[in-house]
Amino acid sequence: MSKLLRNALTMLVLMTAITGILYPLAVTGLAQVLFPSQANGSLIVKDGKPIGSTLIGQSFDDPKYFWGRPSATSPQPNNAASSNASNLGPTNPTLTDAVKQRIDALRAADPGNTQPVPVDLVTASGSGLDPEISPAAAAYQVDRVAKARGLSVSQVQAMVAMATTGRQFGLLGEPRVNVLKLNLALDGR
Repeated sequence: MSKLLRNALTMLVLMTAITGILYPLAVTGLAQVLFPSQANGSLIVKDGKPIGSTLIGQSFDDPKYFWGRPSATSPQPNNAASSNASNLGPTNPTLTDAVKQRIDALRAADPGNTQPVPVDLVTASGSGLDPEISPAAAAYQVDRVAKARGLSVSQVQAMVAMATTGRQFGLLGEPRVNVLKLNLALDGR
């Protein structure tokens, strides 16, 4: 019995060292060497200070900025520590009311816009942290942003086109626009 116990404890210590210490250190080291930006959170740094991540959405409500997807995280929006979806079904009155309020806010910010509101501007993603919107959601906001910044619509459309990322490998996912990167590009003009 003592031999079995000793073998079991030896395996526990050995596997703990391999899977709990050596493997994580090796993976972290490789990630730092091969993909340093991604391994450190894909941070965007401006004037030596991190201002955001390309992986986590941020809230923008100023008319001169493109607005991202609503966040389902609480107690504050885009809180990476509480990533979750709202878990509200399509017939839930709470979701319906929230979507109506979001549509009203978009219409109030741009009263002349008669385009249909893209769904990703009024519904949260599964994580509640989505940093990207569809090209249609960006196009919906072009007139408002151009007017607020004193730019032509074609100038803002060109910025959106430059910020649009296509499908991965040409076939995976959908085209998308990273809201933080686009807003920073507009600020940098």
